[in-house]
Amino acid sequence: MEEKKKLRCPLGVPGGILATLIGLAGIVLNSIDFNLSGLLFSIALFLIGGPFVRITMMVHSANDRLDELERKMDEKK
Repeated sequence: MEEKKKLRCPLGVPGGILATLIGLAGIVLNSIDFNLSGLLFSIALFLIGGPFVRITMMVHSANDRLDELERKMDEKK
């Protein structure tokens, strides 16, 4: 049987971590400069980065479980 390639994007987790770090740096820099619009954007970016990582990890683990179930179903046939 031919092994299927996994079609998962590996940049979800590092992208979320990077968004969180950029948001944190933006919070610090914009609060020093008293830039309100940049500060609000940085807070939003910081708050979105964490859940993005978690959702990406959940989707990857669900896809791994589905692949395992498909493999077991193919073995039964």
